[in-house]
Amino acid sequence: MTGSQPVATRLGPHTAHRGLRRFRAPAPATPERCELCGVVLADHNHRHLVDTERRALACACTPCALLFEQPGAGRGRFRTVPDRYLTDPGHTLDEAAWDLLRIPVGVAFFLRHTGLDRLVALYPSPAGATESELDPAAWETVLAGSRLAPLLRPDVEALLLRRTDDRTDCYLVPIDICYELVGRMRLLWHGFDGGAEARAALTDFFTTVARRAREPREDDRP
Repeated sequence: MTGSQPVATRLGPHTAHRGLRRFRAPAPATPERCELCGVVLADHNHRHLVDTERRALACACTPCALLFEQPGAGRGRFRTVPDRYLTDPGHTLDEAAWDLLRIPVGVAFFLRHTGLDRLVALYPSPAGATESELDPAAWETVLAGSRLAPLLRPDVEALLLRRTDDRTDCYLVPIDICYELVGRMRLLWHGFDGGAEARAALTDFFTTVARRAREPREDDRP
């Protein structure tokens, strides 16, 4: 034997084909796991925690999420994101009040951040979640008329506002869906105003929120 034979000849054409196909085939998706205990997550047991030190969301299984619903668990670093959706149909916010917020798009969400000890206002943009630089005292003034503001749980819930031509809708929602909205808008955004696909996704998102939301009850109070 002289020299080296081509790989396909030495291994056989069918063997070589299978070997090349292995590199062309998409890798199987890595299953999502609970970031605390490592169990594989599925839709029925996939919850979220807020990591207050990193200012980030963490995926968790239902047992771990229930654990961190207990006061003082984990020394307060992790907080379970609730699943309640509330609405305030009587909330009014006129155009002048919205302009005071100095938010350039028609959607914004507000959360109380315990680490910063203040209210934080963010809105979706092509760059992701953008924080408004307005004085938080102005946000407090604008939101003071909402029944939902006193019910807001720090770090894990947000007041979600959407301004349309004739009204401003106000919801209290889990913080993770706000970041879901931000990610969707970042993916779909085109041009100056977001484009038709982003606007349609925004409408679908708020249709789902409105369907899930209910008015506050007495047991919703802290």
